Amino acid sequence: MCATTPTRTQTERADQTRTRILDAAIREFSENGLAGARTEQIAEAAGVNKALLYYYFKSKEALYAAALESIAEGVRVSSLSVLDADGSAGERFLRSTLEHFDRIHTNWRFQSLMQQEMVRLHRGEEHALSPLIERVFKPLTARLQEVIDEGIASGELIAADPTQIRYAALGANVLYFLSAPLMRMITGTDPLEPGVLASRRRSTVEFLGQAIFQDRQYGARVARLVLETTPMPKDSGIRLKPAPELRPKKPLTK
Repeated sequence: MCATTPTRTQTERADQTRTRILDAAIREFSENGLAGARTEQIAEAAGVNKALLYYYFKSKEALYAAALESIAEGVRVSSLSVLDADGSAGERFLRSTLEHFDRIHTNWRFQSLMQQEMVRLHRGEEHALSPLIERVFKPLTARLQEVIDEGIASGELIAADPTQIRYAALGANVLYFLSAPLMRMITGTDPLEPGVLASRRRSTVEFLGQAIFQDRQYGARVARLVLETTPMPKDSGIRLKPAPELRPKKPLTK
């Protein structure tokens, strides 16, 4: 007997089912973590039974790794498209910085998954980052390095340590969002409020136009061009939860 060859329709249906499972898994894992996520919830959200879920992914851990890889691949594609676009090296670097800021702002599920993995990495625990290092993060870092080197070699960017230029841009973005809860307590302003975000987004690019370009006037023009042609993405709707008010404890009565 000959084995039955899947038809195109069957293959498409299988791909669609797998995609629905991954989308549901990304939501569940980003909200509840690997330990807290429930495969029953993922199956229900994807519209499949639990047995079918395990048909596509052999274990909860395998599903988690596939979900992380799926969302990271989208990040890789979008980031490389910016770095490989037309424009000078300095312009592409500013656009990459802006794309990074907007990704943290809008793609919070990816950020949540990455934060979970970074915690595991710092603790020396088993993590799911190893496959992504070669497929996603090394190529992105190498391409960004090439763009910075190109800008320095042409004289467009200042002759500074390329690593420092990278950290000055991307590191500032990460710190802004990571420190948002603390800064709200200090300043009384929500850093994730749309108007505040828009101001920070603009200031980030304008600062780099002054800081890393040999010609500051030219850098200001490039920054203005990048901002004018890259509108702020739709608000993610994510807000900081109200912080509990801290009050001094009452002394114990005798």
